[in-house]
Amino acid sequence: MYQYNDDDQTLVNERVAQFRRQTEQFLKGEITDDQFRALRLRNGLYIQTHAPMLRIAVPYGLLSSRQLRKIAHIARTYDKNYCHLTTRQNIQFNWPKLEQVPDILGELASVQMHAIQTSGNCMRNTTSDHLAGVCVDEIEDPRPYCEIIRQWTTLHPEFDYLPRKFKIAVSGALHDRAATQFHDIGLHLVKNDAGEIGFRVLVGGGLGRTPVIGQVIKPYLEKKYLLSYLEAILRIYNLFGRRDNKYKARIKILVKESGLEKFAALVEQEWLLTKDSQILSNERIEALKMQFVAPAYEIDAAQNSSYAQQQQANLAFALWVKHNTVDHKVSGYRAVFLSLKAPDVPPGDMTDTQLDTVADLADQYSFGEVRSTHRQNLIFADVKQADLFPLWQQLDAIKLATPNIGTVTDMICCPGLDFCSLANAGSIGIAKEINEALDDIDYLHDIGDVKINMSGCMNGCAHQSVGHIGILGVDKKGTEWYQLTLGGSSENEAAIGERLGPAVAKNEVTHAITTILDVYVKQRLDDESFLDMVKRVGIEPFKEQVYASH
Repeated sequence: MYQYNDDDQTLVNERVAQFRRQTEQFLKGEITDDQFRALRLRNGLYIQTHAPMLRIAVPYGLLSSRQLRKIAHIARTYDKNYCHLTTRQNIQFNWPKLEQVPDILGELASVQMHAIQTSGNCMRNTTSDHLAGVCVDEIEDPRPYCEIIRQWTTLHPEFDYLPRKFKIAVSGALHDRAATQFHDIGLHLVKNDAGEIGFRVLVGGGLGRTPVIGQVIKPYLEKKYLLSYLEAILRIYNLFGRRDNKYKARIKILVKESGLEKFAALVEQEWLLTKDSQILSNERIEALKMQFVAPAYEIDAAQNSSYAQQQQANLAFALWVKHNTVDHKVSGYRAVFLSLKAPDVPPGDMTDTQLDTVADLADQYSFGEVRSTHRQNLIFADVKQADLFPLWQQLDAIKLATPNIGTVTDMICCPGLDFCSLANAGSIGIAKEINEALDDIDYLHDIGDVKINMSGCMNGCAHQSVGHIGILGVDKKGTEWYQLTLGGSSENEAAIGERLGPAVAKNEVTHAITTILDVYVKQRLDDESFLDMVKRVGIEPFKEQVYASH
């Protein structure tokens, strides 16, 4: 993974010192709430319902075991012994004390981490495929380009105060696992007719209260023009993006209101003026690629026969292997998902003890590296098949081996009303109820791949608009209600879920979900997936049953 150079470290250290002075000024009353707000947001600090919330950047989801141990230490020392993983591959602390936040940032800087630009109207953390570099369907590893973009976006002087927040995602594989079509800019590594690799560029995607699928603005962009073309897009957005209404300030609204053709023409005109002023050289690309070289895989790792025998002898282990591991590009290895969706735990939460243990296991089994996913789980990307059984046993002991990846209980869920000051309704309690109602693991696996995404407000931090089943909390005269959508997807065939009908009361949500799943099981054709069935029959069969008693 990328290692800071002296410039990186100096920048982060100076940022910590700067924010320490600003925080001291605020606590002494020398600057106002409004003045401090812009300063704290640029350092990842929100004011939530009960306490400040600090969001830490995890660039394109990569963490070292050393960094994970530091997160565990911070959870113990400055918070309530846990952290929360987000859908942008970042980490959040929900209970830091304001006066201690500079100390936390100083601790993070000591392990090459920070909270810069994790909030505010700026370019946010670049995200990517959690299987980058190891997946079997990869065209090229996207991580070097993510790092190039990270360096370019950090404290970019021209785009320091955009009309609204701005998010970029990069995918290098045939299967989009990074939700690129729902980002302000999505980048796909692709091959042209000559077999050369470049980028397909999408623009204007986004979630929130106005979900929009991004559109292709440039089918093929040479690698050398990556930064100049991104800069042209940002410059047009910065010039013409609306600042009079924050709900209409995202680039998706600008693209929609102006039309893709006109927006693309503006970008092209701007780019032609500057395209040769910021060439991304082959030397720089190769230098960054050297930061992501493959680890020292064992060539004979595939020769161990105990792996198959252990699956035959232990059905629980075999079930975990089937659902929580995926193919690896190197024979004899698997990528392993650590499920943060145990039935009695808020989705995406990890304790300090779990963090420390995972760091130890990463050193032992996966070259000291851990990855976060946009579905709020972790991954060991490089595990030998021969090590899967002892790894499973140790993960099971710390409740990180629930065999539910890709099932209905592998839910994306925001903190909701329990923590977030923006939320209209709770999420964590509903997730617990649904888990309890669906605790028959055999039934879950029979259902197959059904993704439930639940948000406590329209901001859509949990991507409810693109869930196979989406749950959105809304407020009705001080009471919590929930709108349901069906048929969404953030993968290759991107789709925005269709609203099922009127919102349902809080005590009816779990019954509605089990009813939807029951309709699917009874009416599907053979091995038909949930999404394929929704496409085939529409939402009416589900609607009839969910609202039958209304």
